[in-house]
Amino acid sequence: MKKSTKVKLIIILLTPLTIILNIITRRFPGFVEKYYSTYINKYIREALNSLSGLVKFSLGEILFYILVIMLVILVIKVLISIIKRNFLKDLLNLGVFLSVLYVLFMVLWGFNYNRMSLDKIINVKVEKSSEKDLYALCEDLASKASLLREKVQENSQGVTILPKGYKEAFIRAYKGYSAASDIFPVFAGKYAHPKVILSSPKMSYTGIGGVYMPYTGEANVNVNSPEFMIPSTATHEMAHQRGFAREDEANYIAYLTCTLHPDNDFKYSGVMLALVHSINALADKNMEDYKKIASKLSPGVKRDLKYQSEFWEKYEGKIEKISNNVNDNYLKSNGQSDGVESYGRMVDLLLAEFKAKNP
Repeated sequence: MKKSTKVKLIIILLTPLTIILNIITRRFPGFVEKYYSTYINKYIREALNSLSGLVKFSLGEILFYILVIMLVILVIKVLISIIKRNFLKDLLNLGVFLSVLYVLFMVLWGFNYNRMSLDKIINVKVEKSSEKDLYALCEDLASKASLLREKVQENSQGVTILPKGYKEAFIRAYKGYSAASDIFPVFAGKYAHPKVILSSPKMSYTGIGGVYMPYTGEANVNVNSPEFMIPSTATHEMAHQRGFAREDEANYIAYLTCTLHPDNDFKYSGVMLALVHSINALADKNMEDYKKIASKLSPGVKRDLKYQSEFWEKYEGKIEKISNNVNDNYLKSNGQSDGVESYGRMVDLLLAEFKAKNP
């Protein structure tokens, strides 16, 4: 056996070894939290981000297309070599490519799925809540959203906009994390601003609002979306940037850091994110209560929600369904057993916070 072939087989063997390590570390979240998420991986994430932050455009977006092209080429080569009945070399090359991607993903970020749950990290008591509790939460968020709506700017159609655009908002995004880190040091860190996804219009067809790129440490945002939700999308990706992998927890952190932000457009975005998740949960439980809350929303909030719904309807289709299925399987493969439904579990954290403040 050639030396090069042995090296390739060793690289490929790293994948099952990493999978085994992933399964084992799921049983020791405290160990992962102490030695990986808040220590080794934190330095890795900050180092990667300091390098990628030297350029204003998203290196991760470019890398994504390069990797896709490489994968397609390698697959084509394997298919051609199968026809020629001499496919071992090309199959090994494909295996090495996929193995390197997976192992690097896990080392650079993926093991964060196995860290302690957010409620334990920030000492919030999550417990079973009644429909009455959920209604009270929705009522509180509806009131806050309506009050904040009066303090933000809107366009000629009466829809909330960012006063100086998304680029300027990205520059201000860190302020919410600065405030949050004074209360919860785990949110601290040195990171560059979020970056624009240049292919945002095309990305909207997938229904994805943003992407964190573990290979470059960048928080990337789809800016082809309703402006009032861009701040919470940016802070969501910034949560991933800080090692919080679970989607439901990243949503809650986005809400938390937005509401602690000094600027009203961020506060409004965070409350709207929480409101949407909460009233959707309420609608699943009791449609009549949902209608009561909806009737209490201010005309401005109603316009924003209507605009958001109509905006995303334009991009619904087969691509979104495929993307949703892929994302669902991805979440399940990383220990989020509820799949895409795990986004709804953000409400548990919101309820825990609400009940703590309103005993």
